[in-house]
Amino acid sequence: MLEARLNEAATLKRLLDAIKELVTDANFECNEEGLTLQAMDNSHVALVAVKLKASGFKRYRCDRPIPLGVNIASFTKVLKCAKDDDVCILKANDDADVLSLTYEARNTDRIAEYEMKLMDIDADTLNIPDTDYDARVTMPSSEFGRIVRDLSLLGESVRIEVSKEGVRFISDGEAANGNVLLRDTQASTRKGGSSSKQEDAEEEDEPEEEEEDEDKPTKKKIKKEKVKKEEGEGKGEEDVEMNGDGEEDDEQEFKPKGEDDEEDEEEESSSKKRKKAPAKNAKPSKKAKKDDDDELPEGVKVEMNAHVNLTFSLKYLVNFSKSSSLSNVVQLMMSNDVPLLVSYEFGQGHIRYYLAPKIGDD
Repeated sequence: MLEARLNEAATLKRLLDAIKELVTDANFECNEEGLTLQAMDNSHVALVAVKLKASGFKRYRCDRPIPLGVNIASFTKVLKCAKDDDVCILKANDDADVLSLTYEARNTDRIAEYEMKLMDIDADTLNIPDTDYDARVTMPSSEFGRIVRDLSLLGESVRIEVSKEGVRFISDGEAANGNVLLRDTQASTRKGGSSSKQEDAEEEDEPEEEEEDEDKPTKKKIKKEKVKKEEGEGKGEEDVEMNGDGEEDDEQEFKPKGEDDEEDEEEESSSKKRKKAPAKNAKPSKKAKKDDDDELPEGVKVEMNAHVNLTFSLKYLVNFSKSSSLSNVVQLMMSNDVPLLVSYEFGQGHIRYYLAPKIGDD
């Protein structure tokens, strides 16, 4: 028996919206590790691999492996009946021909129940070999989607070239050409952020030093007057010795010699409190800069072992980019004469697309 409780129906809805134009019918393979789907498009050019980990569900139970053959279009229609924040419960008995879906609203007592007929689909699961790719590009998924959509207006194909300069997307159409270059911004931004942090820290420390310098002469004056009162005339030499070196003055602070010295300490402690105030005001600016650095992983990162230059169909890449609703980051992994891997990682699992490159005029 299968029982899977998902916190938000939106995850499944976005997942199916991303693959519904590539895949017609597919098996959701259920086992103790989670739900997986693997299917090819009708032209056998693109492969879709989906995984929803068991740990990503609020509750997950699968007694034995069960294939759930579904029509993607029908499954999408049933999921549209759920709100994005509804709790989605999937249930299926062993050898069942029906998948039950229950939607529970969070803020009300609404419970909606639906049943969808399952299909017998004969599909062999492909073993995708682990590949050491020559190039890996990590970039914002929204930026990738915008580039492929823009270039699809000009032509049918895009040439993706990864070099030391960065990653370049080139489309040659009949009436117009397009060329987009993305440089590796992540490393440079990190370096710039760390140096600016140090500079800001130094600037924040400088006012404190100035205040300390201004306070020091005042302290020394007070000490001179008090020492003279206590020791009287004829001890001028000792006066000079004690005030000639700042270190000896500091030692004098910690020697209790009477009420005058206690007053001195109270004045010093109050001045120290005044000095700490600017430092407190400076802390929020440091914190703000730290929060800015959290956004750095959304930049473009290019890792390259060898120069890569491949051509792909823009129609498929535009379909892949619909998965940007699942993740803010996309990874493109390429090697010459090897299918392109487009990967989106999200909280409950991942969705990966494999696309064969174009060869010659094909």
